[in-house]
Amino acid sequence: MNLFDVYPINNITIDKALGSNVWDDQGNQYLDMYGGHAVISIGHTHPHYVKRLTEQLKKVGFYSNSVKIPIQQQLAEKLGKLSGKPDYQLFLVNSGAEANENALKLASFYNGKKKVIAFKNSFHGRTSLAVAVTDNPKIVAPVNQTDNVIFLPWEDETALEAAFKANEISSVIIEGIQGVGGIKVASASFLQKIRSLCDQYNAVFIADSVQCGYGRSGKFFSHDHAGVNADIYTMAKGMGNGFPIGGIIIAPHIKPAYGMLGTTFGGNHLACAAALAVLETMENENLIANAEKVGNYLISELKKFPQVTEVRGRGLMIGIELPESLNHVRKELLFKHKIFTGEAKPNVIRLLPSLALTMEHANEFLTAFSKELN
Repeated sequence: MNLFDVYPINNITIDKALGSNVWDDQGNQYLDMYGGHAVISIGHTHPHYVKRLTEQLKKVGFYSNSVKIPIQQQLAEKLGKLSGKPDYQLFLVNSGAEANENALKLASFYNGKKKVIAFKNSFHGRTSLAVAVTDNPKIVAPVNQTDNVIFLPWEDETALEAAFKANEISSVIIEGIQGVGGIKVASASFLQKIRSLCDQYNAVFIADSVQCGYGRSGKFFSHDHAGVNADIYTMAKGMGNGFPIGGIIIAPHIKPAYGMLGTTFGGNHLACAAALAVLETMENENLIANAEKVGNYLISELKKFPQVTEVRGRGLMIGIELPESLNHVRKELLFKHKIFTGEAKPNVIRLLPSLALTMEHANEFLTAFSKELN
């Protein structure tokens, strides 16, 4: 049997990882400035993370949500404390797509409406509802197509107001910083407008924080920069530092009912141990402040390169837009300088490293980047 060939892959086999570095099976060391799509939040194989998972696995790795799982409540309490949302409710799943899927469904349960507002260049996942609100027709199968989704231009308040007036809106889903869309930062005024319209029309504000949340922007949720509270926040990627876990936190006015949502694997013992290890490490090592400090430094330095078209982002979620003539730079960074980065179309280098990235690692990247540009 062969693997289903859907990934364009680099001919590199990662054999070992530690902190912000990985090694291939030939012994070559790489700087990881991408974290496997923003997944590695506290650094590869962090000792506290390894210890937490190992200890949990020796006790119990899994049982279903038909029994009490105290570690879920421990995770909820720690997440409430660090996120500043202690009065919210937590529902645990396995991925970002699943988190967005449940958020959209829960919003519709709450207000009985069907229409959803999403935005141009959005990416929310590949399951049925999540891909329906993703602005990429190439990955939307015919069975996923629906008339219930309204795509609006990014940051267009007039179009937003008109859509609310003309439709029964169930929810608005928005990334605080678009990831796949090219590291586009939502302005405070736009997020505040969404909040006020959702309040006015009894719609649900869904803050997709799968990639831009969990401390990456220098605040726990990137939407926090706007000083607003969403009704539902969706999370995954950095939540488990590589262990599959996702979740939604839900404002207290949205009430649960038995059978409303469900999952087999969501919130299992091992996943919760991984997520707790991440939050404990973020707290103990002040990683959100580090993301802000190192990220601000990187953004400031990157803006000094005259060849760069634009630098966008917050904290350690950074997009470097380059002219077409420099579209080779990302590949050179990987194969010549042994530095992993990400991309967004048409020619944006995405930086999504561990929140524990050091200044030394930041300078290592800047030195290699400078050599390629010059």
